[in-house]
Amino acid sequence: MNEHGILRVVSKLLIPFIAIFAFYVQFHGDYGPGGGFQAGVILAASVILYALIFGLEAAKSAVPPSWVRFGMAMGVFLYGGTGVATWLLGGEFLNYSVFTPDHPSHGQHYGILLVELGVLLAVASVMLAIFYAFGSRPVNHPGED
Repeated sequence: MNEHGILRVVSKLLIPFIAIFAFYVQFHGDYGPGGGFQAGVILAASVILYALIFGLEAAKSAVPPSWVRFGMAMGVFLYGGTGVATWLLGGEFLNYSVFTPDHPSHGQHYGILLVELGVLLAVASVMLAIFYAFGSRPVNHPGED
């Protein structure tokens, strides 16, 4: 193994649990503290931890920049598309009760899940895009020209 064998083993054990915790926060956000923003940051932190331990190129091969760009676009599309769908169904923007007129509370639940999923995708993707951008910058050492 590498010089950081313990870090590699521990991070391999922790990263899946960090990702699972992100999804717990995502789906628990309807009933308590949490939601898409927090879950997105936690999910991005798991990939960033992977990059810090195994290298930026390994992280980019696990989560390619094309997926990150797609996640940013899809997150905005889900959030905005949910609002536009409520307009098309005759309600106000992001009034989720029009999704299930017979049971407005069910519509609220579905709408919140869609919007929070969009926020998760957008936040996690933007965090990774920022990390990839900073991590990919060339290193300038003082005194070198």
